[in-house]
Amino acid sequence: MVENDQASEGRPWDYLLQTWRELDVPEGWRAEIDEGQIVLVPPPHAHHNGIAAKVQRRLYRDLPEELEIYQTLGIHVAPLDKLYVPDLVVMPSELIDAADPESSDPLAASDALLIVEITSKGNAREDRTKKYRAYARAAVPMYLLIDRFDTRGAMATLFTEPNEDGTYKRSEAVPFGKPLTLPEPFGTTLLTADFPA
Repeated sequence: MVENDQASEGRPWDYLLQTWRELDVPEGWRAEIDEGQIVLVPPPHAHHNGIAAKVQRRLYRDLPEELEIYQTLGIHVAPLDKLYVPDLVVMPSELIDAADPESSDPLAASDALLIVEITSKGNAREDRTKKYRAYARAAVPMYLLIDRFDTRGAMATLFTEPNEDGTYKRSEAVPFGKPLTLPEPFGTTLLTADFPA
């Protein structure tokens, strides 16, 4: 972890973002900014990647042409000065095309239509709590949490209708094995039976 240097010039967020830009992160790892620190996230398990691939394949079936699915895209949760790198982000491709090619700056989480997080043993709590609240505060319309370590058994939960207080008004949870329908603009059903538990 890289701690926020109190002696740095400017806002702590600016210092952290500049440090994040300059990090030489090992291949497969991700660097995120959370609670005033840069946190390195290790590469996920093969089952984690398998689920991401199945979700991505399913989303592409009916995805409108102007939308794209991105992996390892840094997103900034502006209300909380956090930077996360979700497993999958769906957002308009024009925003990526308009991004500065010389910069690795994160994009605004508020521009995402769907964010997908797949839990690993070491980060499940953060995905269920911190990231859930952050994505709701950023007004991300849909947050899909695929939680292989839920105490009820492996579950997929779609959260919709974000509140400014950091919660979602609606959620639909299904155990692995049952289908989960994603509303428009996706209009598809995830077949969770195909997910490795």
